[in-house]
Amino acid sequence: MRRARVAPVVLALCAAGLLLSCATAHAVALIPMDLTQTDHLKSYGVAYWALEKGYRVEWLLNYRSGSFLILDGLDDVRSECRYRGVAWEEPDGATLAQVYRQIEEENMELVLLEQAPAIALYAPDNTQPWDDAVMLALEYAEIPYTVIWDAEVQAGGLETYDWLHLHHEDFTGQYGKFHASFRNADWYKEQKTYYERLAREQGFPSVSEHKKATAREIREYVRRGGFLFAMCSATDSFDIALAAAGVDIVDTPFDGTPPEPGYQVKLDFARSLAFTDFRLIPSPNVYEFSDIDMTEVAVLRPEEIDYFTLFEFAAKHDPVPTMLTQCHVNVVKGFMGQTTSYRRSLVKKHVTVLGDYPGQNEVKYVHGNLGRGTFTFMGGHDPEDYRHLVGDPPTILSIHKNSPGYRLILNNVLFPAAKKKERKT
Repeated sequence: MRRARVAPVVLALCAAGLLLSCATAHAVALIPMDLTQTDHLKSYGVAYWALEKGYRVEWLLNYRSGSFLILDGLDDVRSECRYRGVAWEEPDGATLAQVYRQIEEENMELVLLEQAPAIALYAPDNTQPWDDAVMLALEYAEIPYTVIWDAEVQAGGLETYDWLHLHHEDFTGQYGKFHASFRNADWYKEQKTYYERLAREQGFPSVSEHKKATAREIREYVRRGGFLFAMCSATDSFDIALAAAGVDIVDTPFDGTPPEPGYQVKLDFARSLAFTDFRLIPSPNVYEFSDIDMTEVAVLRPEEIDYFTLFEFAAKHDPVPTMLTQCHVNVVKGFMGQTTSYRRSLVKKHVTVLGDYPGQNEVKYVHGNLGRGTFTFMGGHDPEDYRHLVGDPPTILSIHKNSPGYRLILNNVLFPAAKKKERKT
């Protein structure tokens, strides 16, 4: 069964005396994550690989931009770093003791990574890796994952996974709101036929009801202790689907009927994760789900000045958001998507903003808790493809191996490893 967290922010931290003994007992490998690192993205893969091997890995939050310390298997680590092109250092006992003292005295923290998380990506079988930035990141970092889809989710298949990423999916059943632009395109018609067949096979009257049922299963997965990460349109459409349970919010081209009267006031925002009080845009001719998304503002901003800022958190008091914002820069180049960013005024009060556009009603990166689990949403499609369009070629991460935006994705991949877990019975 899936491993669940004991508490939202319980971290496995070594005592100071034990740390000092670790520093002097045997040789270790430090994977720096500052500007000296040759390949930031593959560094996460090395950390994951070490966990798979059963080696102890410490995540040094805010120390040299979130470096990793691998305490075992130095010969293996050397070989793996050479193979992957990752820079590493071998600090002696005195140097390592100094590192630990610095972490103790400054806005830094040490987190023990316990186990390699089991990773699932929600995506259709015919998805190409370049259709999704997380797939690209995992493929490049050589981190294993399993693709699952609606049937597996609704059959309880999520229980074997620690971490779930949502493909850039439309959970409202409106086929990505591409009706106005692509309804006559072969790929759109094929997708619509495919989704309708799957809904019928699973006993749902429409794609909208099928997708909303999937969203509810994922919400329960989070509530029971799952870690959810989503990007682009999977973020706001997911919350909309949750709030619209039992309400017909889609127009005639999508399910054969217009939205039901009074659909807006029937939304239940207590069910949504990150957003509240949003207003829907049901028109099939408008490429937008609701007023959550800030793309209409983002498109007015010149690309060369589009940067969002990461918040700096107190590592010892707020280790979770600190983990999720580890980066070698604190200002990250923006990137567009069907859902590019979020209207600050619609973000729920208990949700933590991790990255935003300071002084503006626009946020990019948010995190929150539900029950025993967590969710993290990031606006935009691909951190290294500013305006990703349908049919664009894949992003080649070997030329973006130090990408700050992709680092934020991979922080989320390792995040579940830093939690105390227990086996369900």
